[in-house]
Amino acid sequence: MVRLLSVLLVIPLLASCTSIIEGAPKPGVSLEKAGPAGTVPAGLEKFYGQQLGWQDCAPFATTGSSRSAYGSKRDVECTRLQVPLDYAKPDGDTITIGVLRYKATGQKIGSLLINPGGPGASGMAAAAGMVSDYRKTELSKRFDLVGFDPRGIGASEPAVKCLTGPERDADRLDLDIDTSPAGIAQTEQENKAYAEKCAAGTKFGASMLANLGTRDVVKDMDVLRSALGDAKLSYVGYSYGTRIGTEYAETFPQNVRALILDGAVDPTQDQLASLVAQAAGFQKAFDEFVKWCREKGDCPLGDDANASFRQLTTPLIQKPVNVNDRKLSYSDAITATIQALYSEQLWPLLLDGLKELKNGRGRVLMTLADAYLDRDDQGNYSTITDAFNAVHCVDDQRLTDKNALLETAKKYKEAAPFLDDGNPPGAALDSCAFWPAPVTARTGTPKADGIPPLLVISTTGDPATPYEAGVNLAKALNSRLLTYEGVQHTVFLQGVACVDDAGVKYLIDQTLPADGTRCA
Repeated sequence: MVRLLSVLLVIPLLASCTSIIEGAPKPGVSLEKAGPAGTVPAGLEKFYGQQLGWQDCAPFATTGSSRSAYGSKRDVECTRLQVPLDYAKPDGDTITIGVLRYKATGQKIGSLLINPGGPGASGMAAAAGMVSDYRKTELSKRFDLVGFDPRGIGASEPAVKCLTGPERDADRLDLDIDTSPAGIAQTEQENKAYAEKCAAGTKFGASMLANLGTRDVVKDMDVLRSALGDAKLSYVGYSYGTRIGTEYAETFPQNVRALILDGAVDPTQDQLASLVAQAAGFQKAFDEFVKWCREKGDCPLGDDANASFRQLTTPLIQKPVNVNDRKLSYSDAITATIQALYSEQLWPLLLDGLKELKNGRGRVLMTLADAYLDRDDQGNYSTITDAFNAVHCVDDQRLTDKNALLETAKKYKEAAPFLDDGNPPGAALDSCAFWPAPVTARTGTPKADGIPPLLVISTTGDPATPYEAGVNLAKALNSRLLTYEGVQHTVFLQGVACVDDAGVKYLIDQTLPADGTRCA
């Protein structure tokens, strides 16, 4: 999931990291030493060849959703991978990466690593959630399914921690849409304070934040590849996970076996252009939702759907709607809508939510917004929002040109009129402008010479990562493009036989679909 930056302006475990497992296992822990395998960088031998201790996944749960996912999957096991905090200082502080595995049932090729995107989403929870469908494919016989929580996220320790649950609830009611000079100054002060809270609340502080980006995640992934006993990597990356896969191919081209990149982040666009393209993508998905809504016969959106949507949502700016002991804010309603536009399966909920809002109620929209922000019924949030911001701040160039920001804000409103809040465009600096760590990501069009052909999947109606982004990534990596005709964000292993069959064949046999293949 690539998260909408204009919407997100924006319980970890801080236990001490343990040493690499040696000796006899603790009760309930099964030790396994499968590495080192493949290429091992000098000075990192102890990490690449480390012994892993597999155990029940329940202790790795950090949210209500992960407790539910791990508790119902007794056929998965979990471990912690130890990696350097700073790869330039391999003998310095260490951190751990949470890992979940569903073991292959047949003649195994190796491990299939997955990342669900974000940045900030839990790969462990995603893998646990995929097990039932994964069992139905030939992949379950040939690959261990492996999900990992990237550094700073979920069960990985330490986790990024910026805001408490009550602070996050309050932040959702603080809209920051006043674009007057005083309003801009207030927003920037809040964004500066947020950056300071991230450094103060996260173990290792600015050092952790400086080593949290994709540059370091792919190095962790290579350590994991080796520790699992795989000489080369097989990987499926969704959304932001395509950026991880691309960076891995650039950094470790000799270690690539097969990569599927589904819902690509466009490597040819700068951040501002990407934001406008994403706004256009969500407008396109909203327009498709409106067509479906009107076919239902009880759609609350009138002839001018954009105006009707604004008439339903903008009153929340002045008067949020009570939902039990909470209040549904304008930003919650927008977040809920964005959440539903990711998949046609959520359109009925969005319809119900808009009909409720028309009658002064907000339960359904609050539920959708909570799901997007990963808030449980007890008011606890996962690391997803704080991690999204932290990774974004070291992965993307800082946006400090206020003229460029203002011009982008104007283009954004033009590209997605249903999201226009009625206020003049503004140009407040975000928290990254005050971030206590430098940008660490690569820049420019990716180059991964020497890699085998990869499979890029792009969906024509993808709202978050528009179709052309996949076209551009496939071209940049000299890889095969598979097109899916649909309206959703990512598609592989989600029940579309044409796409699934092509992807499974590629992962097992390394045979790509024919050039120009389209699925519907």
